[in-house]
Amino acid sequence: MAVGPSQEATQILDLLSGGDRAAVDKLMPLVYEQLHALAEHFLVREPPSATLQPTALVHEAFLKLIDQTRVQWQSRAHFLAVAAQAMRRVLLDHWRGKQAAKRGGQWRRVTLDEDVALSRERDLDGIALDEALTELGALDERQGQVVLYRFFGGMTNDEVAHVLGVSTRTVEDEWRMARAWLHRHLSASKTA
Repeated sequence: MAVGPSQEATQILDLLSGGDRAAVDKLMPLVYEQLHALAEHFLVREPPSATLQPTALVHEAFLKLIDQTRVQWQSRAHFLAVAAQAMRRVLLDHWRGKQAAKRGGQWRRVTLDEDVALSRERDLDGIALDEALTELGALDERQGQVVLYRFFGGMTNDEVAHVLGVSTRTVEDEWRMARAWLHRHLSASKTA
């Protein structure tokens, strides 16, 4: 019986979790396309002249991921979910670095995808969004994870349900509540 790419990636991740550093070379080709698509999703609103390109984001996040020695990778979906978190951190560091260089300049505005539907007319800055997600995660960890995986990770409800070990219906409910919370929180902070 042939092993599919998802199962093969999971087997390689098991080897990596067991300390087999050679498994890294086998893993990258199996996850690269999905990681690159994820990076493009993150950077869709960056100007073409932006210094951080999708390939650089993939490589920086991948290096952080494979350097993890205490992670027990459960599956390819688990790896991609953690990759979304790593890319978010890299991108946030990049945004903060750009702002530190400007010292007091305007934050670069990014519009949330229609999928998030927080506001169709409003722009949000990446730092404010990250702070809101951090606060949401502190209030309700699962809702924070759902937003991270759906918005930043580009995952479907079914994929998020698999990673979190809950039903798709639970993810749908958490997604709806998280969007409402974020909308209220970001609207209130915009007027404050």
